Amino acid sequence: MKKIELNLIALAKSESSPGNYALILEEQNGFRRLPIIIGPFEAQAIAVFLERMQPRRPLTHDLFKTTLDAGGIKLTEILIHDVVEGAFHAKMTGIKADGRPLEVDARSSDAIAMAVRFDCRIFTTEAIMATSGIILDSPSKAFTNKRGKLTDYSMEELEVLLIQVLAKEDYESAAKIRNAIEEKRR
Repeated sequence: MKKIELNLIALAKSESSPGNYALILEEQNGFRRLPIIIGPFEAQAIAVFLERMQPRRPLTHDLFKTTLDAGGIKLTEILIHDVVEGAFHAKMTGIKADGRPLEVDARSSDAIAMAVRFDCRIFTTEAIMATSGIILDSPSKAFTNKRGKLTDYSMEELEVLLIQVLAKEDYESAAKIRNAIEEKRR
């Protein structure tokens, strides 16, 4: 199984799934992106750490990291290895204090929240990227050239495009993409 390393590039409110968030992972040294819809608590756990915020009390993922640290367990990598009915499955791999390997099944959102805390690498498989990944050269090229009309894009593709154009402060394109998302919801 070929593993593909991913980088976390964006976390934003989901337009297609109100109340949830879109987590965008990008293939390292590649052009594919993997959008994952996650819940608000997992999004908060990731955002709090990335923004270097200091909550008054530890969040669940902080508590879990502290517990693993106290037990001498080090997470080394996260592997998003399966998708079942739209839900991504992950494995957290690490090393126990005695040097033995450790593998824990996890939701991808929880695994990524732990990955940012342990500063460990995030991977997926070629099969996941082939079925769930999105290829974008650049937001503007994808927006104007991919298929011609925004209505031809999937909801996930539209969400990725929206995040990308908002990051570039292209509000005119963002408005068009939001309209296409609203049209698809009807």
